[in-house]
Order: sequence, then structure tokens, then C-alpha cells
Amino acid sequence: MLMTTTTTSRRFPLRALAAASLLAACSGLAQAQAGDALKIGLILPMTGPFASTGKQIEAAARLWMAQNGTTIAGRKVELILKDDAGVADTTRRLAQELVVNDKVVALAGFGLTPLALAAAPLATQGKTPLVVMAAATSSITEASPFIVRTSFTLPTAAVAMADWAAKNKVRRVVSLVADYGPGIDAEKWFAERFAAGGGTVIDKLRTPMRSPDFSPVLQKTRDEKPDAVFVFLPSGQGSVFMKQFAERGLDKAGVKLIGTGDVTDDDLLADMGDVALGVVTAHHYSAAHNSPVNKKFVEAFQAANNKLRPNFMAVGGYDGMHILYKGLEATKGEGGQALLDAMKGQSFESPRGPVTIDPATREIVQDMHVRRVEKVGGVLFNVEFDAIKQMKDPAKAGK
Repeated sequence: MLMTTTTTSRRFPLRALAAASLLAACSGLAQAQAGDALKIGLILPMTGPFASTGKQIEAAARLWMAQNGTTIAGRKVELILKDDAGVADTTRRLAQELVVNDKVVALAGFGLTPLALAAAPLATQGKTPLVVMAAATSSITEASPFIVRTSFTLPTAAVAMADWAAKNKVRRVVSLVADYGPGIDAEKWFAERFAAGGGTVIDKLRTPMRSPDFSPVLQKTRDEKPDAVFVFLPSGQGSVFMKQFAERGLDKAGVKLIGTGDVTDDDLLADMGDVALGVVTAHHYSAAHNSPVNKKFVEAFQAANNKLRPNFMAVGGYDGMHILYKGLEATKGEGGQALLDAMKGQSFESPRGPVTIDPATREIVQDMHVRRVEKVGGVLFNVEFDAIKQMKDPAKAGK
């Protein structure tokens, strides 16, 4: 997700230099005001094409607060929600306002990689921890030493899917990804791992991140007659893709559909229809994950949100609030480096399963599940049947 315009890249350094001293000063002031509310700035795409991401994360963050209270170390916790509509320039402006004007103790959210990268310099300059709850390009945590991630990275999901495909007689694959950071990560890591297992990616196709028409690439895929098509799409595009997959007759032509879990997003899966049956994906969360913690989470989430099914974005938001709360409890409300250090190394049972924040990389370590779309009680779910346990981001091996 390294998408920024040339104009933006030219003018941002000037803004950053002008704001740096102010941000640093405000950071110190914020820490000194010990009696004030503990403000968390939640920046999400609440409108626009990626609004479902914002809806899921906000709902999960508010559920965490409803379950765990709004007071830490005698101070009120305040969640300040800002809508960036998926536009990086807006994210940058909102992040600066939250740090300078609202004196937040942390920034959180970030539904897409360009949005997280836009805020990264401000986190560094203001010494403000930034919790990425959704964006999944591997390099994000390297953009600032103050970034911690509770979502996942595409290399983990792509490698898990490649291993399963190579072991299950899939030999010739076309990859089809959205043309931005996580798609490029997925394409690269799937191809390398699949080749190591004896498979061949016969073509690599990319589609625009916004408003794509999948018909031309799906027709090209059908003409190439692969065993399977490996897909990564941003959350929210799965329904359109699945419809066009069926319209082009790839399912009837015997082409398997495999991919990362975004394509069978729990938020949209129930409405995709039978064309989704049998689709195999690798991901870190399914609403059907069989654990007592997840069952309670799903029940509470649906009760609070008019029966909305939580997806992987929701669990990233829920766990993001978990590490922020536990970190602030440990520091007695202190932010900055102390809060960052208190989030590193946290280990707990999430609705997705056991997780740890790797203190070296600030990435989440978690089980990566292989799932198949099946009907459970007449409703479509991603049913887990295999897993790579406690998987670290392969792009950061050795770190």
C-alpha cells in the first residue's frame, strides 16, 4: 500500500518539518497533564468504498470499552472517532490534529496501508504510539518505531495458502491481486512459496484498488486454464468478484478459487451465494472459530450491532483496544515510549486464538488458519480445518 501521489510526496516533507517541533512539544505537554482524560484517536474510513472496514472496527472498539469500562488509573478513557474516507491526505491532517490539538495518548485504526503510512511520520515526531488495526502491508511497522499492529500481514496469509495448495495437487495457478501494497506482498510471497513447493504461477494479474471490473482478468484467467486462481482483494470487494467469477463460468470450468481470507470476508459471505461454496482461503480469523472466547465475542458483537457478523477487521479493532488498555493500565496512564514498551510482548487469548505482540518487530504472532466455505445451519461460514501455529511475518524472518 505504497500509493501516494507525486504532488503529495513533494509537499509533505515541508509540512512535516514545520510540524515536527510543535508535535514534540505537544507530546511532552500531553504527558504532563496527568489528570486529563486518556484520549485515543481512532481514524477510520467511515464513508466511501471502504466504509465496512470502519464500521466493523468502530463497533469492536466500542464493544471492548462497554465490556471493560471507561476508566484507567482513575482517568476517563475517551475514544475520538475521525472519518478519513480512505484518503491519505485526510488521514495525515486528522492525525496531526489529534496529536497537537486533542493531545491523544495513542492513534489507532487505519483501514488501508496508504492511510497508515500517511500517519507514520507524525507518530514518530510526536512519540505517539500508533496501533494498526487493519492495514496489512508488511513494511508498515518499519515506517515508524511507534507502530504496533494487531491485524495481520499479507505474507503470512499468502505463505499459508501456498503451502496448502502445493500439498493438495494444485500445480498451475494464476494470481490475481489488487494493485497496491498488500496485493504486491500477496503476489510475491505466494509465488515464491508455491514455487518452492513445486508449483508454477503461470500469470500474475493486477486490478485497480478502487472500483475494479474483474471481467477482463477473469476471462483471461479462464482462457489460461489453470488449476486454480489465487486472489487477494481489499475487504469489501469479495461480493462483486464472486459474482463475476460465476458469470465468467470459472467455477463450472473446474478452476478452483483459493486466496487470502479477504475474498470471503465474514461481513459479506452470507450474501455471496452458493458460488462461494468450497472456496479455500488462509486467514487469521473466522467468525466460526471454535473457541469459548470467540463464541462470547461473536454473541456480544451481534447483540450490540443488530446481528452484524464480526469479521477480521473487528477482531483487529478489539485486540487493538485490548493492548492499549493493558498497556495504559501498566503505565498508570502514561503514554509515549512507556506505553509503547508496555504493549510490546503482550500475550493473551484473542477471539482468533492465542496471540503475542512480538517485542522485536511489534507485529502480532498468531495462528494462520486454512478454511473452506461451507454451510453451517444453512448459512455460509469459513470453516477452519488446518493451521500454521503461532506464525510470524515471514518478511521479517530473523528480526
